[in-house]
Amino acid sequence: MAADEASTELKMDLEGLYLEEVFTDRRVGSILRLTPVDGDGRPDPNRDTIYVGQTQVLTPAGPLPLSFEIEAKSLADAAQAFGDAARKAVEDTMEKLQELRREAASSLIVPGSSAGFGGPEGLTGSGFPPPPGGGKIQLR
Repeated sequence: MAADEASTELKMDLEGLYLEEVFTDRRVGSILRLTPVDGDGRPDPNRDTIYVGQTQVLTPAGPLPLSFEIEAKSLADAAQAFGDAARKAVEDTMEKLQELRREAASSLIVPGSSAGFGGPEGLTGSGFPPPPGGGKIQLR
């Protein structure tokens, strides 16, 4: 926590409290049912119940946890919509990962060029020369 954040009082929003319940089939994932409640823990009929799906996708780098909101009016509706919502979350996540890869690829620097090394002297921002060796691509 930053120093300015430490001086800020952390306070729960009494108007935004939810009772959280977890439902799982112990196979595909979990559904969180977030039921709005007031400051005394009684149901708040003025706000909608929220359903959130959770699952994991196996990737070459290991399991990737996914969490996604499910548009539903009941737990049964949320269970029926789980698969489509999970697929959409996977697609969105893959698009974000591809975008991050493109951004990383666009910031590649070829050693020996002065680009990104502080000008024609070939120095890095820290004042050190670029590492020796040719043909190795480095990320900034």
